[in-house]
This record gives sequence, C-alpha cells and structure tokens, in this order.
Amino acid sequence: MSIKVQNLIKIYGQQKAVNNISFEISAGEITGFVGPNGAGKSTTMKIITGFISPSSGTVFINNLDINTHSLEIKKHIGYLPENNPLYTDLYIKEYLKYVAGIYNLGKQTNSRIDKVIQQTGLTNEVNKKIGALSKGYRQRVGLAQALIHDPNILILDEPTSGLDPNQIIEIRNLISEIGKEKTVLLSTHLMQEVEAICNRIIIINKGEIVANDKVKDITKNIAEAYQTIFAEFNTEVNREVLEKISGVRRVAMISKKKFLFESIENTDIRQNIFQYAVDNKISVLSLQEKEKNLEEIFHELTK
Repeated sequence: MSIKVQNLIKIYGQQKAVNNISFEISAGEITGFVGPNGAGKSTTMKIITGFISPSSGTVFINNLDINTHSLEIKKHIGYLPENNPLYTDLYIKEYLKYVAGIYNLGKQTNSRIDKVIQQTGLTNEVNKKIGALSKGYRQRVGLAQALIHDPNILILDEPTSGLDPNQIIEIRNLISEIGKEKTVLLSTHLMQEVEAICNRIIIINKGEIVANDKVKDITKNIAEAYQTIFAEFNTEVNREVLEKISGVRRVAMISKKKFLFESIENTDIRQNIFQYAVDNKISVLSLQEKEKNLEEIFHELTK
C-alpha cells in the first residue's frame, strides 16, 4: 500500500508543528523520516495513523482519505509509538491477545499470536511478563502488537531509541526483514540506521520538508548543490578575508594555512579560491572537494 501526504498542516495554539508538507511513499519502500527534536516527525506520523487530525491537508492510504476513511485505514496500519506504551503486568501472550481483540481477529487470534511471536524473535521469552523483559525485547513486543493484524503499512517512531548496539542491530535486521513484505515509515536520529535499512530518506526541519530522495542518491545530489572544499596555502591567510571570496558561504579554519570552504547553493567555488590565491601571489598546495556523508548532509539541512 502507498502513502500520500498532501499539503499537511498541523497547528497547536500559535505553534505550527507541520507546515504544508507533501510527500509520497510507494508500496514496499522502507523510508527513513528524520529531523531534529521538535521538527514535526511524531506529529506527522500520528496524523498518518489517524491518532490526531490535521488542521488542514490530508493523507491518502492506497487512495483512501484519512479524513473520511479513518477506521478503514487503521485496519491496514501497524503503529509503534515513540514511547512504546505496554501493559507491563501482562504476559506477552496475554497482551497480544488483548490487542488482537481490539482488531476483532476472532478465530485468527491464536495463529496470529504464534506468527508474530516467531517473527519478532520472542519465542524464548514468551512465558515472561512484559515488565521482566529487557528494553530490546519490549521493543520486540511493540513490533509484535503492530504486526498482530498483518497490516500492509508499518509506522515506527524511534524503534531503536535507548537500545544498546547489539539490540539496535537485532531490531534493524527485524525491520529489514519485515520491509520485504510491507511499506515501512520509520523515524530515527541515527543516520547509520537510514543507510543500513532504508530505500528513501525524508528530512524535515521546523515543520517543513527540506530533502526527499533515495538514500543512494541524496549524498550525490546534495553534494552537487553545496560544495565543501579543502584548501591548503603556502602561507598564513586571514579567515575573514577568505569569507569574502565570491560564492563562499562559510570558512572553517583547520590551521592558519588550512581551511574548509562551504559554497552557496549551486556554485563551484574552486576557480574563485584559486583566482584569489593568484591575485594575492599565494601558492595553493592543495585544493580538494570533500565528499559529504549522510550525517553531514543532515546537519547541513537542519542547522
């Protein structure tokens, strides 16, 4: 199933949490939804799942409008909220049976419980109360409840938050496996997570979409728009003077002779840096374009 967000706005009092955003996610994609704290990620996800209503705009799930078909859409969405609320005094099967009852699974209940327990790797923990589980296994229970009704779409809000490195890898592998059959939208602060499991990345900042691209393409496309150039001169140079070179947005000093230049959008500044050196009778010992990684791109677009 596909997700289409169209001109979405959400206002809390005087605060515009989501500001007229639009994007589409194709069926079968795992999409990373990233941004700083307070950027609008959780609000957008709650609107997509029907937990809260937008101030304006809408969401289409497989061409069904969330504003008019909320109940029908919820049947096709599995949702793991950021804080993963669980009934810790229940055993795993008790809790999953309770969730299955909410979805009216009827005769399918026991088979679906057995399926998601096996799918999420909870078999060895199944006789424990949720309160006795590690955080990693609690996240697995959260995923199990999101999967219990076999939805076509999974919305996962910070699914690896607070986990140790081994638990993070386990949950990532699980999401990757689930993503072979379902459309997945997950929020995260970890760029390594996006690179490891996502096909697409959407970056949101201050309620607005600032990037939306395939993970394998975004580094190349952003790098073409914003250059980062390393330059080394044969003599000491004043950083403030370098910032006045045409096309330069910012200069970071590594040493008195070595600098990192950042360009304004869609500007190649290499020739301008070289021309500055020629005009001032300075030798350029090195002039190299620095490749950006996903974390640097995120910082560039959200700072």
